Amino acid sequence: MKPSMRAAQYNTTTNKVEVNEIPIPEPGEYDLLIKNKCASLCHSDLMLFWGHTAEKPPVEKITLGHENTGVVVATGSKVHGFKVGDNVGCLGCSYACYQCEGCMVHNLFCDQGTGKLHGFTTHGHFAEYSLADARNSMVLPDGIDMVATAPLFCAGVTAYHAVKQCNLKPGQWIAVIGCGGLGHLAIQYAKAMGIRVIGVDISDPQLESAKGLGADITYNSLSNPTYAEELKKITGGGAHAAAVFSASNAAYESTPSILRINGLMMVVGIPKANLSINALDILLGKYRIQGVSSGTPQQMREPIEFSHRHGIKPHMTTFQSLDDIHAMIDLMQSGKSAGRLGIVF
Repeated sequence: MKPSMRAAQYNTTTNKVEVNEIPIPEPGEYDLLIKNKCASLCHSDLMLFWGHTAEKPPVEKITLGHENTGVVVATGSKVHGFKVGDNVGCLGCSYACYQCEGCMVHNLFCDQGTGKLHGFTTHGHFAEYSLADARNSMVLPDGIDMVATAPLFCAGVTAYHAVKQCNLKPGQWIAVIGCGGLGHLAIQYAKAMGIRVIGVDISDPQLESAKGLGADITYNSLSNPTYAEELKKITGGGAHAAAVFSASNAAYESTPSILRINGLMMVVGIPKANLSINALDILLGKYRIQGVSSGTPQQMREPIEFSHRHGIKPHMTTFQSLDDIHAMIDLMQSGKSAGRLGIVF
C-alpha cells in the first residue's frame, strides 16, 4: 500500500471542502515533491465556490491551494538546480513550456496548452506533501521566514509587480484600494520604493493597519462621502496611480474619481461581475487601465528577494491543522480576516 497523507480538497459535486486521506504523490520528470511547511489561502481560491473561473477541476476532488513553502524530499528525472533538503517556494502554474510567446505573459497562455493551475486544474498545496514544477520554483534565500514567505508566492509577487508596473517615481502618489490581504503588502512595497501611499478601504481596522505600515493618508470611502475631493486637494490633483486590490465592483467604479488626469488604474482584484468603463474617458486619456500579470518564473525571484531584504512580511494568522480549513474559508468569505491565513504543517 502506498504511503498516505491528509489533504484539504474541493469536492466539485457538493461544492464543499473536505479533508481526505490520499496517497502521497510521486514526482513526474519535472516535479519537486515538497514536504510542506506552510500553505496559505488566497481569495482567488474561493472562485471555485462561485463557479467564477474558466479553469474547471479535471477530477471530482481537487486539493486546494497555490501558495506554499516547504522542503524538497524528492525530485523528478529532469529536475536541475534543486536537491533534497532545499527550502523552496513555487508559483501557482505548473507544466507550461515556459519559453513561448504566451508564457512570457502568463503560463496559462502557453502555446502548448499544458499549463495547469494548482488548486484548480492540478492538485494544490493544502496537503502534507505536494508537487510543483521545478521550472516555476525557486530555492529560498538563507534565513528567510518560511511561514511568512508562503503567501508571497501569489499575494506578494502580485502586489509587488502591481506597484512596480505603475512606473511611479519616488514622491509620487499611489492609492491602494483595499488594504487587506494584498493591499497591506502593496503599501509596504510602495513605501520601500519611496512612493507616497493613500490607503482606501471601508474597514477602519484595515485603515489603522495601513497607517501602521506607513500609509501617508487613509480614507474610509464608505463613511466619508467627500474623500475624493479631499484626496485630490492634498495630492494636488489626485493619485498618479491606483492599484485596486478589492474584489468589489463598487471599488472599481469609484476609482477614476481619485485619479489625476491620465492617471493609471491598475487592475488586480477580481470582482464577481465584469467591469464597466466609459470608453470616452479612455479615448480622451482621462485615465488609463492596465492589468498586472505576474505568473511567470522570470517575475518570481525579484519580489521574494526584495521582501527578504526590506523585511516585508504579510500580516498572517496561522492554524495548525488541515481541519481548520473550514474556519479559514469562513473568515475569508465573511471579510473579517485581516492579512493572510495559513496552515503550518
